[in-house]
Amino acid sequence: SKQHIAISNDKMGLKESLKLLDGQRSVSKEFRVRTVYGALLSVTTLALIAYLVYIEFNFNFKTEVVEKVHVNATTPAGLEIEFDVTLHKVPCAILAVDANDPTNQRQSLHLDQKHHVWKHRLDRRGRLVGPKSKVELGSSLLDEQILLESIQNATQDESEITLEDIHLRESFCGSCYGAGDEDECCNTCDDVKRAYQRKGWSLKNEVDSIEQCKNQLTAKDEEGEGCNVHAKIALSTGGGELHLAPSRGLDHGSQTGTIMDVFLRTFEAFNVSHTIQKMRFGPEFPGSIHQLDNAKRHIEDSYGMYQYYFQIVPTTYKYLDGRTIQTYQFSVTEHMRHVSPGSGRGLPGVFFFYEVSALHVIIEESRRGWISFFTSVAAIVGGVVTVLGMVDQALYSKMSSRKHTGLMR
Repeated sequence: SKQHIAISNDKMGLKESLKLLDGQRSVSKEFRVRTVYGALLSVTTLALIAYLVYIEFNFNFKTEVVEKVHVNATTPAGLEIEFDVTLHKVPCAILAVDANDPTNQRQSLHLDQKHHVWKHRLDRRGRLVGPKSKVELGSSLLDEQILLESIQNATQDESEITLEDIHLRESFCGSCYGAGDEDECCNTCDDVKRAYQRKGWSLKNEVDSIEQCKNQLTAKDEEGEGCNVHAKIALSTGGGELHLAPSRGLDHGSQTGTIMDVFLRTFEAFNVSHTIQKMRFGPEFPGSIHQLDNAKRHIEDSYGMYQYYFQIVPTTYKYLDGRTIQTYQFSVTEHMRHVSPGSGRGLPGVFFFYEVSALHVIIEESRRGWISFFTSVAAIVGGVVTVLGMVDQALYSKMSSRKHTGLMR
């Protein structure tokens, strides 16, 4: 029994020692004083804590974007370009779409199942003549019947369009007759001519034997019309230029003629006023800026060469879930240049010069997360309770001193 008493005394001594370390000393209810202003301060404390916790939650779980820039040690594999440009006064029959490298040598547009160049005739009122492709519309329409109706509404062509016609047009990969690169598709007469020109081959005497060139319209058939060009192409990242320019070499009606005809073509004037509905380098990403969307340029000079100079910056966008997008951003400057007739420096047109920067931008999404949130909540609760507790003590002391003074009087 003496041993039990000694053990209990040791426990009591340990408890008393621990009580000396108690920093959260409780006050007996009989010594607590409840006041109206104390209740108001308590309500204010709860409301202020709730508000600050809400602000802190939004702050810690808001997705922020951090940008980093460094010099790119490697060159990107290829430059994906999508553009939608309308030349209001140039017929499709004579509008050429070509690309050159920095040495002024033709470069391939890499046309295949994913990359295409579509040219659409526009009547005098600016309406489409013929349907647009399903791929051009983004394949974003869930109901193919709605897709069919949208195509028919966008065209003035009264001929019936079926879903079979649309699917056949998407899956078709035309032959380039030996002039194309591996897996290259030549779905139009222009594509075949472009491939032949890149090889340096002559197509003059073979046009009629090319399947894509049969029943091709001439500039006379499209007199007074405009042309919309929508393209998805791949170019070299080594720089170069892409141009949309009138070229009588594309016109069936200009394959032969007198010396006077050639002279008149040399001094022919063109109105290259245009609208850029869309200009993209690589896939889109959150927060991307497209400076040239819906840009309209009215050119009064009939011998005008309108030039765009693009500085393209490779960009990697990283999502919170680990997904990444390899794309590009760009800055652009514009210049209007007069081309003197007969100077041999080209015909009027719209030219896009581009250069890929050595810099690389990484855009990364980030959040502060739960640890930062709980740390902030602890600081908020402790700070608010402490400060308003001090206010409560100050008010209570002041009220008590007033009462004591009144009793003394």
